[in-house]
Amino acid sequence: MTSDLAPSASPDAARSTRAFTEDWQEWHHRHEEARADRHGFLAVAGLHWLTGEPQRFPGVPGQWSTGKEGPAVTLADDEEIVVEGRSVRERHQFGAIAERAGITVGIVGGVLEVARRGGHDILRPRRPDHPLRRRYRGTATYPPAERWVLQGQFLPFDSPRPTTVGAAVEGLQHVYDAPGRIEFSVDGLPLSLTAFNGAGPGSLSVLFTDSTSGVTTYRANRSLAVGAPDEEGRVTLDFNRAVNLPCAYTDFATCPLPPTENRLPVAVEAGEKTPFERLVADPAVRS
Repeated sequence: MTSDLAPSASPDAARSTRAFTEDWQEWHHRHEEARADRHGFLAVAGLHWLTGEPQRFPGVPGQWSTGKEGPAVTLADDEEIVVEGRSVRERHQFGAIAERAGITVGIVGGVLEVARRGGHDILRPRRPDHPLRRRYRGTATYPPAERWVLQGQFLPFDSPRPTTVGAAVEGLQHVYDAPGRIEFSVDGLPLSLTAFNGAGPGSLSVLFTDSTSGVTTYRANRSLAVGAPDEEGRVTLDFNRAVNLPCAYTDFATCPLPPTENRLPVAVEAGEKTPFERLVADPAVRS
């Protein structure tokens, strides 16, 4: 007598799958905790652009301006900020801030990010009681699947290539030095992604969209951290760990968009999906 049932997975394979899933769950739990930090990007309550003209902004102490010497603030008699643990009154000059860098200062009820993005100095107050953070319900994901752990080959450019990309804010641009590209395949289809430098030494980061973008995943971008290539240039692309950038949750973000060549013609059904908060803010987005 024959059976139509497929053979059961071996105990070793079942244990391996369980360990893979548990490792992913632990990673995503840590990622969610960091995202919901009391002063994380879910706490951002505004985005303000500095100019040479002193101006005030809602909920932010002082009059702010910027110039060749960077952002400056003039505080009223009853106002103060805390810079590097020191109470500051009257006037403070921050000095020039490097691109994609920033300084966090203390203000009543939270902190204030003084940063530079796309060649502009900005302010972003961050408040733990901001409704976006208080009401955050977690981000939906695809179930983790080992088929989306792919091997790739890093091909360095002769020298880093300045790469200009758009931003979540209309009219803003970012410039990154791309050290190379990663070649890989999905179901036999050869693909590649331009890579930027990652957070750790030698590590990489890729921004991409795919056929799920604007359908089940956030339409503008997703990000994937990639470990440093080995001696032969091999890397692992674990798309189960593809995550949303801040612009998927808030309009107060200046996130970069992927380079044109990083628009993958396949459905990467792995990683984080469109956040509930974006679906509410933009009903045209399909869930």
